[in-house]
Amino acid sequence: MPSTQRWPEQGWALLQLLLVASFSQAEEPVCRQRGDPENPQLFKNGDIMLGGIFSFHTSWKDRQDTYRHKPLPLECTSLNFRGWQFAQAMLFAIEGINNSTELLPGISLGYKIYDSCASIARSVRVALALANGNEILSALSEAPCTRTAQLQAIMGETSSSPCMAIATVIGPFHIPMISHFATCACLSDKTKYPSFLRTIPSDYYQSRALAQLVWHFGWTWVGAIRTNDDYGNNGMAIFTETAQHLGICLEYSVSFFRTDPPDKIQKIIDIIKASTSKVIVAFLSHKDMDVLIHHLSDHNLTGYQWVGSESWIFDFQIAAMDINHILDGAIGMSIPKAHVSGMREFMLDVKPLNSSSNEMFPEFWETLFNCKFKQSTSLVGNQRECTGHEDLTGVQNSFTDMSLMPIFNNVYKGVYAVAHALHNILSCNKTCNNKVQLDPFTLKFKTKEGDEVYFNENGDPAAKYEIINWQPTEHGIVDFVTVGLYDASLPADKQLNLQNKSFIWAQNSQQVNYNVITVPLSVCSEKCPPGTRKVLQKGKPVCCYDCIRCAEGEMNSITCVRCHPEFWSNERRDACVKKVAEFLSYEEIMGALLTAASLFGTCITAVVAFIFFRYRKTPIVRANNSELSFLLLFSLTLCFLCSLTFIGRPSEWSCKLRHTAFGITFVLCISCVLGKTIVVLMAFRATLPGSNVMKWFGPTQQKLSVVGFTLIQVIICILWLTISPPFPFKNFDESKDKIILECALGSAVGFWAVLGYIGLLAMLCFILAFLARKLPDNFNEAKFITFSMLIFCAVWITFIPAYVSSPGKFSVAVEIFAILASSFGLLFCIFIPKCYIILLKPEKNTKKNIMGKGIPKSF
Repeated sequence: MPSTQRWPEQGWALLQLLLVASFSQAEEPVCRQRGDPENPQLFKNGDIMLGGIFSFHTSWKDRQDTYRHKPLPLECTSLNFRGWQFAQAMLFAIEGINNSTELLPGISLGYKIYDSCASIARSVRVALALANGNEILSALSEAPCTRTAQLQAIMGETSSSPCMAIATVIGPFHIPMISHFATCACLSDKTKYPSFLRTIPSDYYQSRALAQLVWHFGWTWVGAIRTNDDYGNNGMAIFTETAQHLGICLEYSVSFFRTDPPDKIQKIIDIIKASTSKVIVAFLSHKDMDVLIHHLSDHNLTGYQWVGSESWIFDFQIAAMDINHILDGAIGMSIPKAHVSGMREFMLDVKPLNSSSNEMFPEFWETLFNCKFKQSTSLVGNQRECTGHEDLTGVQNSFTDMSLMPIFNNVYKGVYAVAHALHNILSCNKTCNNKVQLDPFTLKFKTKEGDEVYFNENGDPAAKYEIINWQPTEHGIVDFVTVGLYDASLPADKQLNLQNKSFIWAQNSQQVNYNVITVPLSVCSEKCPPGTRKVLQKGKPVCCYDCIRCAEGEMNSITCVRCHPEFWSNERRDACVKKVAEFLSYEEIMGALLTAASLFGTCITAVVAFIFFRYRKTPIVRANNSELSFLLLFSLTLCFLCSLTFIGRPSEWSCKLRHTAFGITFVLCISCVLGKTIVVLMAFRATLPGSNVMKWFGPTQQKLSVVGFTLIQVIICILWLTISPPFPFKNFDESKDKIILECALGSAVGFWAVLGYIGLLAMLCFILAFLARKLPDNFNEAKFITFSMLIFCAVWITFIPAYVSSPGKFSVAVEIFAILASSFGLLFCIFIPKCYIILLKPEKNTKKNIMGKGIPKSF
């Protein structure tokens, strides 16, 4: 079963357990009450007694006790009509139950209702009087003090602090206490207050709801005022904790109590005046708000947006005292509106009773109608004589004000909860005492108005609030307009639901539409513009900050966030834009020039090959192994073309192809040159008497040497591609605002092995050609090979530092340039002189001229 379904079960089980414990009988020896009895202000006998504790007065006369004599009883002053209203709501519920034929049939409920005078000490005293009873038994009597418990439950008190004291005292007696207006979250602790229940939601939910409401309107810089008691301190503590999680800061948080001296309240006024926040969260009881509103009016502190707790936000008496419209536009949490049929008529039909058990009725009646009964002291001023039959019709005062009907309904529901629990206990079979926890769903009930009543495991009801807005009317009175709802049972993102209604804010006196007009602003620092970040101001809350421009590569308006590596911040630093991908492209000038140079070299090589093929039978072509010459021209063509693989966007196949094609074609090229060099040296040795060296390096051996040298490079490339091949790589470090697309080497050993092998063959070829440079032939090819190897080695030696130091695409361009330069060097140094003889000096293209001996020249 879900936990939400067990709430009413556990709450009802707790209530029934407490009622059974208090309903049970106890055997005691002869007993006698000590001290003066406490007589209830309202009393009616019944089969089952219920207790009530309400504040019929709001204060008491101060006196100095000398402790030499027994202290006199507390003398209460300042009659409080609100306490009388709560008591009348209790009497209305009891009368309805006694007249019911379905609920507790044949059993009458009686009551003992005490006045606490808003004193915690007196509240505890009358609670003990309710628990102990007032009967005085003679000490000489042998009759045991065995009797039914004096009462089964206590209704009240109104405030949280008295409830905490009472619940602590009566907890061990297992007497249920049901409050209608005590909202402190601390009272939900069943380890401290095991017998406490209530019909009003806990401030745990209200405080969180107020914080969400403040956050919803964007008020991150607020002030806070609270009542200096358990209600205000606990409620504000939960609000502060929730506000911090939501990013709301409190500029100040002050507390006071209605009995504080004026200078302390003046300090609070000064704090409000000096503050920069325009929103004030007031977690105050209605009694403290009464005191504060007078001081606020004296200083005309208008223009502040008030956010209030349920204790005062829907109180018409507070609104009536706000003659300077200090609280216009206030918004806050209210107990949902309720209507109990017949309750208003019952409360207004009250009549003074002459019974001594209702001795306070004369005082109440005299205060209500400003009159005096005959038995009272002489009339004062304009007072008239009371008849006891005055009609409340037309009387306008706090007693006839029914704006607190939701709280009256809470009293009503509390009495009916006790009645339903007693009904189930008394109507069960003989096994009831052994099985206290009955089926909780049989105890869950609905009032005749349709309100579902149950308690959760903490003794609390469901947390639902109306969000109301103070809207003054043309007649100068305040209209409490419901503008939203809060339901704690819903998911977190759906708990606060503001309706599409007109609001009135503190800064103006006209209605504004929430969807059109901006709500009041209350922030310590304005929102940082795009492209800046927050820097907290030293010694101030997190809501106070300066806005600093984001660094390059960062963006955001709350805290500068580094852009994704593929993105870079724009000039305003308010967005990340995709970086430009940089690679050597065919479309740009450098790429086009290198492509043209590659194709030009390919064409020149093809022309030379055509010339050699055309004149393949001439002595100059046949003089040095024409097959090696054609193979060299073919490899040079591949060298020119392989440079094209370095241009364009790197991909998997291009990265693998470009280095391996370059390495293999250049080895093929150098192998051919090396073969031609060896042929020159062998040919010279073959002219010496008795030498047969040429038979060891004939055409077949020359071809095999080229294949062998090239095969070694192929094996190196295969190993490189197998173990760790080159791959396309996005270089984010080379440039801050560009992505360098390049080919990572994969295995650096493989790359340098390819280059090293090419260099080794080139050096070997250069050494052999250098040794053959002074041979006496008129057309000594070793000289041209030496020059070509000098160019080749010079190019690739300078390539290394240039390649390492060149950024981005320029390193690719350097590599292409080295390929083209070395290829052109081989082409021009080896073949252009021969083409010159073939095309321009055909008379020298003879065997005699080529084999002619001359004085060797040095260089």
